[in-house]
Amino acid sequence: MTRPTRRAHRGPLAPVGLLSPTGPVDAPDAEGTWGAPGAYDLRSTLGVLQRGTHDPCVRVGAGLAWLCFTTGDGPATLLATSGSPPPASTASGAAAPEVPGEPRGTSVRLRAWGPGAGQALSSAPALLGAADVWDGFDAAHRSALPPWVAEVRRRNPGLRLPSTGRVFDALVPVILEQKVTTIEARHAWRYLAEHFGEPAPGPAPARMRIAPGPRRLRHVGSWDWHAARVDDSRRRTVLRAAEAASGIDRLAALPLVEDPGRKLQSIPGIGPWTAAETLQRTHGHPDAVSVGDYHLAAYIGHALAGRATDDAGMLELLEPFAGNRQRVVRLIGLSGFRKPSFGPRLAPLDHRGR
Repeated sequence: MTRPTRRAHRGPLAPVGLLSPTGPVDAPDAEGTWGAPGAYDLRSTLGVLQRGTHDPCVRVGAGLAWLCFTTGDGPATLLATSGSPPPASTASGAAAPEVPGEPRGTSVRLRAWGPGAGQALSSAPALLGAADVWDGFDAAHRSALPPWVAEVRRRNPGLRLPSTGRVFDALVPVILEQKVTTIEARHAWRYLAEHFGEPAPGPAPARMRIAPGPRRLRHVGSWDWHAARVDDSRRRTVLRAAEAASGIDRLAALPLVEDPGRKLQSIPGIGPWTAAETLQRTHGHPDAVSVGDYHLAAYIGHALAGRATDDAGMLELLEPFAGNRQRVVRLIGLSGFRKPSFGPRLAPLDHRGR
């Protein structure tokens, strides 16, 4: 059986310079704390939200994260920093109960700036994974995991699946990632946010932005889509999503049992892969597998069976963990496992000179 490498992969990590605030980190418009009932790892939980080290909207480091987004009350910048013992109260103001014989957990300090600071603070516990519970997974599946994956789980008790609740915001960068290299997708995301987003409020690190909303995206000119290296297929899908943005955002309130992913796929250009990648971030979907991914099936095949496989083979390997397949995928990613690589990397296309 193929074994993981020693180098653990915890998702993107912004260099220290990119995490430095532009001003003093004091006098927030809203602040509070959230007490995680047990171990909590801010970096591995929120790292999945960051698109590369230079993401203009999300920067995650060791023990802190900057997130810039729009709420119903307006834009907000949220700074989350993790510590050790929890405080006497949580972000909601309720006292954090202590359970005899259990670890006190981890405290996450929350500070927010901007018109949407209050809403950003109230949504922070879900964002941090407060609703994600691993007890059922550990009880039902931990013994069935390959020993090295079970060891990854043992070493990462603080991993949670985040729920941003902002479906349109999560959907756009996923659409930009359809059928292109990571380099191309991240360039497109940065270009659109830097040219059509707005400056993040408060002392957010330099060049952090609020991502453009649906109305702004509908007015992006054809040349700018070209400069962002976004082809017509992805551009049209983004614009169709922008037209349906109010309905898309209502899916945040739809529980997973009502299959919001199926409703999301009613928009032309959004298929199972795009829906899964979105719900992993907006709903903390523990079972969403990114079927159709260029690399994932071969990666999971090598990790669990020692050989490359296709989507059907990947789903067969993950079937024993039905209901929690995304948890297994995340654990394998955290292990540092790397599948064998053959041939040159796919070069990104640049159409700007054509």
